[in-house]
Amino acid sequence: MVELTVKLIEIARATAAAGLSRGTAGNLSVRAPEGSGSDFLITPSGMACDTLTPEDICTVHFDGSCEGVRKPSSEWRVHRDLYATRPDAGAIVHAHPPFATSLSCLRRDIPPFHYMVARFGGHNIRCSDYATFGTQALSYAVLRAIEKRRGCLMANHGMIVAGQDLRHAFDLAIELEALCEQYWRACQLGPPVLLEPEEMAAVSDRFAGYGQP
Repeated sequence: MVELTVKLIEIARATAAAGLSRGTAGNLSVRAPEGSGSDFLITPSGMACDTLTPEDICTVHFDGSCEGVRKPSSEWRVHRDLYATRPDAGAIVHAHPPFATSLSCLRRDIPPFHYMVARFGGHNIRCSDYATFGTQALSYAVLRAIEKRRGCLMANHGMIVAGQDLRHAFDLAIELEALCEQYWRACQLGPPVLLEPEEMAAVSDRFAGYGQP
């Protein structure tokens, strides 16, 4: 668990260095190993990533109880519910990067303007309904938007991604912000030309065998 805690802090600092979050915004978590007696580890509420130490990381159980000297992130419910309903989620990154947040304030789904949209599990990347931060209502809204997807926008808020592990979640967050920037820039010149459903289906098939084993 100590090694996992250190890795969580490392990736949290990487998100800040990459411009995904600023100040105390955003939060990350990682599913704890089976048999550890824990459910997931999450960054604390209201602390900048560069100040974190292993003692600051919180342990949260699916019943809502938590352990540690700090309060867990206010978005712990979203993390808990994603882990409870998505066995494929091993780590979660929630962030407020500029382009994803800007599009979330417009409450726009990201359509199939680029084939990399399929990297997130479908023909589009949805934007959730709005709900107050830290509430169960927000968790339900995110669960609907991220269904059968690896990520979504959160209306008037930011973005969230669910990866296989911490590195995968970080990479997805980087890719989602890049897509948001590309979509935003393309829209400045007019409506982007969208890929047809059969083209996105072909890309999804190719992604099934993409990368290294």
